[in-house]
Amino acid sequence: MSKVIDLHAHTVFEEVFGIAGKYGPELLTDKDGLSFFRVGDYQLKPINYRNTVFMDVDLRLERMEQDGIDVQMLSPNPLTMFHHIPAKTAIKFCQIQNDTMAKVVSKHPSKLMGSAALPMQDVNAAIKELDRAINELGLVAAYTGTHYPFGIDDPRLDDFYSALVEMNVPLFLHPASSGGDKGPDDSRLDRFNLTILLGYPYEEMLACATLLFGGVLEKHPNLDICISHGGGGLPYLFDRFVGMTKFGNWIPDSIREHGFSHMLQKLWFDAHVDGETAHNRLVEVVGHNRLVYGTNFGGWDTPSAADEFAASLTPNAEALLRLN
Repeated sequence: MSKVIDLHAHTVFEEVFGIAGKYGPELLTDKDGLSFFRVGDYQLKPINYRNTVFMDVDLRLERMEQDGIDVQMLSPNPLTMFHHIPAKTAIKFCQIQNDTMAKVVSKHPSKLMGSAALPMQDVNAAIKELDRAINELGLVAAYTGTHYPFGIDDPRLDDFYSALVEMNVPLFLHPASSGGDKGPDDSRLDRFNLTILLGYPYEEMLACATLLFGGVLEKHPNLDICISHGGGGLPYLFDRFVGMTKFGNWIPDSIREHGFSHMLQKLWFDAHVDGETAHNRLVEVVGHNRLVYGTNFGGWDTPSAADEFAASLTPNAEALLRLN
């Protein structure tokens, strides 16, 4: 089997614990001895990242070899996107996160690459940190949440999107499962792990809709954006999206002229979805050429091992990350 590149692999760094002040992050133990991860008022319980692939690089490299993964792009823990905390705090956190990321991946350049956390609540600061992360630290991509304090089609992001194109790097979007430092915006999701089960695919589908209907790819045709988990619920509601584009004065010219499917295939998608039916539908809707391999490495839904399909996506990963 040819080389396999995994572009969905989160990491957690001891060096960032407590850097965001009252927002944490922290690994703690409750009165019953259960370990949990705290960001602001939100607690992910039970979880202990220590002595796992999330924090132990040697364990990560061993597991990569076992699973047939040759290279991974490491990304921030979604719980620590911190797009809704004070900008000054977020800037400091992202700087230390990115410094640590660069240090870790530099020790294993043939196996690991790193992506940059950005303080998206302050677009100018985000552009400045992106420039530092790419051009000084050697990281290979930007990695943010799907939910900023403003829409991801907001005109104030035009300079940020232009900066990504100018620096020739992609943007990866992944939901923050907590909904931020105060927990889910919809309290009904605060049970049964529904923030992950339902919140993720909702946020991913909403991101796709906002980018496409908001005309972001019209204004920035050379911008490469990759959405996690196959765009969430979008492939399964694809026909509904197509039907909706048949009317409404809010449909952008690009979709009116070329069709929803054509514009959808200008986005990239992490092919990490659950089950054969979901996999087949994703390939049917977006095609093979815009998919990259992802594992959510170390998570509950990590595949047992890379397969031929994973290897077949390597040229796409190399193109998206400009590895050639």
